[in-house]
Amino acid sequence: MSLIRPPRTAPTSRRALATGDSPSLPAAQSAAPLLKIGLIADVHYADADTRGTRYYRESLGKMREAAETLNREKVDLAVELGDLIDTPSPPDARAEAGFLGAIAAEFRKIGREQHYVLGNHCVSALTKEQFLAACGQKKSYYSFDRNGIHLVILDACFRADGTSYAAGNFKWTDSDIPRAERDWLEADLKATPHPTLVFVHQRLDLPPGHDYAVATAPAVRAVLEKSGKVLAVFQGHSHKNQYREINGIPYCVLAAMVEGGGRENSGYSSLSVFADGSLELTGFRRHAGHPFLQRERSS
Repeated sequence: MSLIRPPRTAPTSRRALATGDSPSLPAAQSAAPLLKIGLIADVHYADADTRGTRYYRESLGKMREAAETLNREKVDLAVELGDLIDTPSPPDARAEAGFLGAIAAEFRKIGREQHYVLGNHCVSALTKEQFLAACGQKKSYYSFDRNGIHLVILDACFRADGTSYAAGNFKWTDSDIPRAERDWLEADLKATPHPTLVFVHQRLDLPPGHDYAVATAPAVRAVLEKSGKVLAVFQGHSHKNQYREINGIPYCVLAAMVEGGGRENSGYSSLSVFADGSLELTGFRRHAGHPFLQRERSS
């Protein structure tokens, strides 16, 4: 098992915590984190033969290992960053429901609660309502508080014209967070007194027109920046570990679990949030080489 435990980021490296309007955190009582979150991206589980670098069937075993390891790490909750399942060709809702039932049963073993970010492959044949109902989740975008930390789940599975993804009505390169959701996000961040983490499948750190980008990413980033409360954004979609900081907010993309054969080619992480606002990412398997870790070492 590959494991790196980097030093925590110095509090002064957090732009939001250096301003007069910084979010409040309880005084640190010890080195223990306020919250530990298991993170997994792009599982793409399907009972299907390998295609290219995607080993669909192996994701079930990889998820079982992730559950065992993250529970040993004592994560409080888990967030799956989209594309939990993959799509048969042609799309088949009954088959996708079966894939979802199998992989969600393993994901539910991580921590005390689990949260699902919608990805484009989640709704290739299933509706959003069907996918969420099978996962026991009421909404595709929402927020909640745990131990003084505010967490936001976003849904970028909309076309640029505002139409929600449904079977056969979208291209994966056409992704957006529509105005109604952006308005909700702005109000939500304004209302919370807590430092915030944001989770989304499609990329908010890329320019409009990029295949992996949310069409209105600059507008969404402006909302996040205006709040002064966002500690980091965690994303999936493009299957590789990547890190970018824009106007003081880190955008962290996590490598896909599905890519490559053998459990050594899996990937999952534990994110610790501390009372001083610092973050520590403990990466396993391919997440162990994440550039976010290099950033932490140099802080």
